[in-house]
Amino acid sequence: MEKAMVHPTSILDGGVVLGDGTRVWQFCHLQAGASVGEYCTLGQNVNLGPGVRVGNGVKIQNNVSVYQGVTLEDQVFCGPSAVFTNDRTPRAPYPKGPGGYLPTLVREGATIGANATILSGLTIGRWAMVAAGAVVTKDVPAHQLVAGTPARAMGWVCRCGHRLDREFHCPACGRQYRMRGKIKSFPKP
Repeated sequence: MEKAMVHPTSILDGGVVLGDGTRVWQFCHLQAGASVGEYCTLGQNVNLGPGVRVGNGVKIQNNVSVYQGVTLEDQVFCGPSAVFTNDRTPRAPYPKGPGGYLPTLVREGATIGANATILSGLTIGRWAMVAAGAVVTKDVPAHQLVAGTPARAMGWVCRCGHRLDREFHCPACGRQYRMRGKIKSFPKP
């Protein structure tokens, strides 16, 4: 097993857990109780709030803050300067504290594009893709591609990241999907 690597300019508060093979680059701050799985990459200037949970194989690019109440499941990708919030009605003189934060869940394999904003209290479904610069104001179903401000459905994406055609077929890898309330994967023909 490969030990975790932490750049000397990064700060890890008490109780932080890092999985094997994880790399934490320059100027990161992992706050008390944050947990990062195996073989993750945290780019320069990443902040993980207290108690944040990050799964295995996650890639968080430069300048991303994952605030308390946000959970990233396995194989999530967060593009540079993606933004998460944890309070829908913030006011400086009326702080709510952790009890007032709305939990946000980013499910397995989802992609959050560069400079996208995810409002608190939402779920981004498995293998969904949020385009760069999108502002997500409602839940995103599994495999859905959303873009714009506010983010709107633009189609469906394969697990490999390519857009599906009208028959829910991936021209890149050959996977075939079928719509039944939720999008489900079927083996290659």
